[in-house]
Amino acid sequence: MKPFFSVLIFLCCGLFGQATANNTSPPIKILFLGDSLTEGYGIQHNKAYADIVAEKLKTNYPNKNIVVIKNGINGSTSASALGRLKWQLRAPIKPKILVLALGANDGLRGLKTSSIYENLSKAIELAQNNKIIVVLAGMKALPNYGKKYVAEYDKVFSNLHNKYSPVFMPFLLKDVAGISKHNISDGIHPNEIGHQLIANNLYPFIKQAIALTNE
Repeated sequence: MKPFFSVLIFLCCGLFGQATANNTSPPIKILFLGDSLTEGYGIQHNKAYADIVAEKLKTNYPNKNIVVIKNGINGSTSASALGRLKWQLRAPIKPKILVLALGANDGLRGLKTSSIYENLSKAIELAQNNKIIVVLAGMKALPNYGKKYVAEYDKVFSNLHNKYSPVFMPFLLKDVAGISKHNISDGIHPNEIGHQLIANNLYPFIKQAIALTNE
């Protein structure tokens, strides 16, 4: 089975059942496209940051028909972004918002920054060509790869922001990366507290994207 077929998807049957039942307007479908960080590696499957954002949306937008899809695949890199997005676009209802949270594994492996930029560019262009609002979640490279690589890696996300003007969260792991009490024992993946912090930091950017769907 190809990786992008084995994704964790939750529609609004539980989290958004009431809003969907009472609202016949077309849904605002939010796609979280990421890796093990989005999947929620090492914690309960429904405690990852995307799940927490979904709960916040349920509470704060009771009259909106919002559908959240969490598509996190452990180990995936930016090279998977385009193909996975194409697959999601085959659904009867296309996403209105794409939360693009890939690139962390590229950085861990020291992959070429030019390739990361190209991979994410293609996904952003496909999304924008389909009138999907993109929320780009930036990442940081580990310092052991050297200052040159770290700087070039940082520029991948800032350059994408400058070229495509997505809603931009500069660092997905703000307040979490490198803080042991916010990560599981491997020191890389957030624990439940870490995911709560990510959700809290990301949520304003999600709200900004939702506002843009009304323009």
